[in-house]
Amino acid sequence: MIKLQMRRRALLAAAPMVVAAPYVARAQGKPEKSKVVLAVGGKSALYYLSLTIAERKGFFKEAGLDVEINDFQGGAKSLQALMGGSADVVAGAYEHTMRNDVAAKVKGPADIKGLKFGVTAPGSQTNMLVNFWAAKGGLKATDIVPIGVGAGASVVAAIEKGEVDGVSQSDPALTILQEKNLIKIMLDTRTMKGNQELFGGAFPAACLYAQPELLTKTPNTAQALATGIVRANEWLQKASPAEVANSVPEAYLLGDRAVYEKSFAGVRETISPDGLMPPGAMENALKFLADGDPKIAADIGKIKLADTWTNELAQRAGKRS
Repeated sequence: MIKLQMRRRALLAAAPMVVAAPYVARAQGKPEKSKVVLAVGGKSALYYLSLTIAERKGFFKEAGLDVEINDFQGGAKSLQALMGGSADVVAGAYEHTMRNDVAAKVKGPADIKGLKFGVTAPGSQTNMLVNFWAAKGGLKATDIVPIGVGAGASVVAAIEKGEVDGVSQSDPALTILQEKNLIKIMLDTRTMKGNQELFGGAFPAACLYAQPELLTKTPNTAQALATGIVRANEWLQKASPAEVANSVPEAYLLGDRAVYEKSFAGVRETISPDGLMPPGAMENALKFLADGDPKIAADIGKIKLADTWTNELAQRAGKRS
């Protein structure tokens, strides 16, 4: 599948058996499909802020689209919607923290065997991140227990109630838990420094991905989606934390506007200014998937990275700024 990048930490297909031919269309006219159904898992997270801004600021409408957004518990559910045909495109693909009382006993990934981790949904990228870290300690994916807790307020509740030992999640929930001194950050990819330390460079985050037909049969629609996201990224480069907080639904603030603004300020550097895939990100993503999944590792030679992403749409959107 091809993903249209939303953040600097780029893109790679989460299900390598679904790939797309390289994008070749050049049309920039009216979208062939004005109504598009988009699936996302945990839309309130800052991970998907570009999507929310594109929706709330009317950037999709300016590009000629009426985008219906269906919010699922996690990325795995969104992928299912795409594969089942109920969604045209997905905003999908974050972080690893542990409760303070548990963290005191954990010095590294080898110490998390048997622990329960709150992820957006089993099989989602938040789950894969835990698996990736566990593998560094010689553990298998089956050595930890992923529990779907969604995103936002439900994450905070899961920690406060002791339902999980740690979480692999995104902001603003993480910053709220930090402010309450309920967690200790073990791995942090909310910053470029954290990504460099863990992955050795840039790494995929939230992006748009779709079946090949969206790009080959409706290229103008694909371009309009990419343009909406690039416009949102451009707006976010200049917006103040207060302006961002004022632009999202009140529920996304989780009852604490100041913490939400602090969360945004902390992750702003990871938001792509142009939507382009940075050099080396594709290879980092593939290694991440292969290290956490033996099946992908076995088929790594069959995966053609060039067929899983394109910078063309974002570049064209940038030229029209």
